Amino acid sequence: MNVDTNGRAAYAYTGGKPFNAARPAVVFIHGAEHDHSVWALQTRYFAHHGFGVLALDLPGHGRSDGPALATIGALADWVIGVLDAAGVQRALFVGHSMGSLIAHDAAARHPARAMGLALLATAAPMHVSDTLLDAAREHEPGAIDMVNQWSHSTIAAKPSSPAPGFWLHGVNQRLMERVSLRGEALLFHTDFSACNAYADALERAAAVRCPVCVVSGKRDVMTPPRAARPLVDAFRQTGASVQTVELDAGHALMSEQPDATLDALFAFALDCARAQAKTG
Repeated sequence: MNVDTNGRAAYAYTGGKPFNAARPAVVFIHGAEHDHSVWALQTRYFAHHGFGVLALDLPGHGRSDGPALATIGALADWVIGVLDAAGVQRALFVGHSMGSLIAHDAAARHPARAMGLALLATAAPMHVSDTLLDAAREHEPGAIDMVNQWSHSTIAAKPSSPAPGFWLHGVNQRLMERVSLRGEALLFHTDFSACNAYADALERAAAVRCPVCVVSGKRDVMTPPRAARPLVDAFRQTGASVQTVELDAGHALMSEQPDATLDALFAFALDCARAQAKTG
């Protein structure tokens, strides 16, 4: 599904069913150098079990027009613009890695639009090493190799090879290469720079008015569970309802633990939808 945002096309995968804005809406936001396809299992299940699904390609990624946006705040405002174009008043914001920062910023600065907030593989702050930033600027294929290795906790996490042609490392590598090939120059560096520069996460937590779920991978070396704790503490200091879930996975939660990720998100989404139905 394509919608128009300020004269540019924004693509959203709807989970295999036509989008229905009358249903409780869930917006899925991918991470750096990725696209909507990282949510394949989760989005299809949500769409076939009562939710309206918008799994976005961020600007300059996948099928959405560029240019890529250089700050988390600009990306969060773009997400709100997509919701406006799709006729969505409130949504559950779900974000992975860089997408978690975008989801958090959108929910904090537009609290009336957030039914709930699910942050996967998040950190506050989300620093990116100088080595990785330099690689993304000077030799993007090398940066893709590094991130692909660091994203996975094992060589062959189930369901890595359910049939010939399936391999989590290879699939993720090719996805990032494809996004890079189709996107503008230095796209990975633009994404990483936005993450590295975002310093507002802890301050923004005070403005979040919806339930929060933080999902981490126990073996994540990029955004380990301890990196999310300051943000969890900041939410709790404001009295927000916060759930935390740790899965036996690395950074690539949706592919290493697809069913467990789905279970955590769907249970949280049902709670959020019920709460919204009660309050109107």
